[in-house]
Amino acid sequence: MNSGWKSEIKTNEINDLLREAAQEASKITNAFFRTSIAIENKLNQGFDPVTEADKQAEMAIRGVINKYFPNHGISGEEFDDQQSDSPFNWIIDPIDGTRAFITGLPVWGTLIALTYKNEPIAGLMSQPHIGENFIAIQGEGATVERGTAQAHLKTSQVGDLDDARMFTTSPRIFLSDTTTAAYDRLEADVKLARYGLDCYGYAMLAAGHGELVVEEGLKDVDIAAMIPLIEEAGGIVTTWSGKSAIKGGQIIAAANQAIYDKAIEYLASHATD
Repeated sequence: MNSGWKSEIKTNEINDLLREAAQEASKITNAFFRTSIAIENKLNQGFDPVTEADKQAEMAIRGVINKYFPNHGISGEEFDDQQSDSPFNWIIDPIDGTRAFITGLPVWGTLIALTYKNEPIAGLMSQPHIGENFIAIQGEGATVERGTAQAHLKTSQVGDLDDARMFTTSPRIFLSDTTTAAYDRLEADVKLARYGLDCYGYAMLAAGHGELVVEEGLKDVDIAAMIPLIEEAGGIVTTWSGKSAIKGGQIIAAANQAIYDKAIEYLASHATD
């Protein structure tokens, strides 16, 4: 943990920025949600959807960041990086779970992370249709806000796989037969598996409603904001090899060390990083 950032930026500024950016993005995403919105496909083969809501929300978030910290770097899902010599970089996914968004399911979220020298130090997951903001800053704990109500987040202490609840976006998210088989073996040994939650599954783990999230093929924009959220709530996020998850790839998030140690045994031999 690198605490050098605390001499260069105030936590109240981070909090204010995250809340304002979430609010500005929500005006756009809520206006488009459950409407007949045009859908573009980023891929020539396969399906990776993007909408005007994604693009407008990211531009709104970038505007808020540049108002507070015009010298910071910005990396986003939909537009080119804003390069900077600053050690601070913001990572944005305006709508994580666009497939859920375009099918009317409120398990998508707006993700904003702040990194310092490539280490995530703050994260936000906002679900504006439900009215929830999950926020964490390194060393400050993690909270969920619903209107004026605020509650601290604490991960589950369940340590046995046969009592564990596990999330993944889809059992088809895995990129090879061997990694699919590894996931299937793990799923067979947990109490319950749920699909299709995108970033909301990670938020539910931070809130104590699940013990594991296991996925493959993630990008930095998909996971950066969730790392401080889960870690500040008491959990663990790494790649399958146990390395930093900041660049994405094969991800395991666990509620506690005991459940992490048991689950990683199924995955580590199939790590690709």
